[in-house]
Amino acid sequence: MNLPNKLTLFRVFLIPFFVVFLLLDDQNPAFKWIALVIFVVASLTDLLDGKIARKYNLVTNFGKFMDPLADKLLVCSAMICLIDLERIPSWVVLIIIAREFIISGFRLVASDNGVVIAASYWGKFKTTFQMIMVILMIANIPQLSLLTTIVMWIALALTIISLVDYLVKNKDVMRE
Repeated sequence: MNLPNKLTLFRVFLIPFFVVFLLLDDQNPAFKWIALVIFVVASLTDLLDGKIARKYNLVTNFGKFMDPLADKLLVCSAMICLIDLERIPSWVVLIIIAREFIISGFRLVASDNGVVIAASYWGKFKTTFQMIMVILMIANIPQLSLLTTIVMWIALALTIISLVDYLVKNKDVMRE
């Protein structure tokens, strides 16, 4: 159990605390800020674990499996809570989650065929904008509502573009 894997597990460990504080937002105004801090810390561990794993050659099969799963759990948990808080339309979240399922299934088929599908720049931009969107929606600052909406549309567009990019670049995987 190396440091990157511990950071990944720490991210997973933070998710229930994040969800509780976010959903109790209406109980105490400080809770949304606690949820925001937890989300930002969890997001930063994602950045950190990958950099450490690559820099010090600490990449493991556990990390390859758990790191993307932890990211999906964090972001999807946040967006589902934000539906409940009426800060994001459910159809946007459905598209984003559907993309994650499609890509995960696609990667599974590819791995069965001995093909590794690396993360693309579109996927990385998508993740960045989704995290910025979630941060803005958690903060829920009225003066930033237009910016929040614009970032949501960009995140949604990047979600679709990255899906199409993965499918087009790896279309041969599905032909077999």
